[in-house]
Amino acid sequence: MARLLGVRTGRFSLIPKQVEERRLQLGYVETAQTDVIRDAFIGAAPLIAGGIVVAYIGFVRFDLPTMWMGVRIEDLESWWLIASKIYRNPDFWLWVYLAFVISSTMMPSKSDRRAWLPIGAVVVLLLGVSLLAGVGPWLMLHLAPALNKLFRSIALVFAISVILHLIIWPPCLLLRVILERVTGLRLA
Repeated sequence: MARLLGVRTGRFSLIPKQVEERRLQLGYVETAQTDVIRDAFIGAAPLIAGGIVVAYIGFVRFDLPTMWMGVRIEDLESWWLIASKIYRNPDFWLWVYLAFVISSTMMPSKSDRRAWLPIGAVVVLLLGVSLLAGVGPWLMLHLAPALNKLFRSIALVFAISVILHLIIWPPCLLLRVILERVTGLRLA
């Protein structure tokens, strides 16, 4: 994202390392100082890219919209048929793993989010001034439908992530407990 926006980059790492007790840095990219707008986009890059990949996996590889439609119309038989078809794909576990790992690591760090507060404040201020100027009905008619689609898509991506984590977390917790009992070591 930095290169796309014309911001110089320095060192980078994809190797995880512990930076504080109980905190892991999964990677980083050093960027030159820039304006707040480009800084906000650079900071949002992991969330945007990760969201696109998780959405692709959910929509294309797992066909979640069709499954959701089966749940909505209470046709559990067709839901189960679609779910079992997805599960039988030879690369199913690869896509589950990728969706889990990407959704676990796509959240921007504190330093990545530092430019979001000023941008958010400006947006709220502009929205407030617009509402005071009487533009509210126009915004509701023209802007609200697009924002509704955007936020529903974002919610679906996060829902896919949460569902994957709820499915994978219990076996991982059980494995951790077993490893701690077998080795006698406490896993951090």
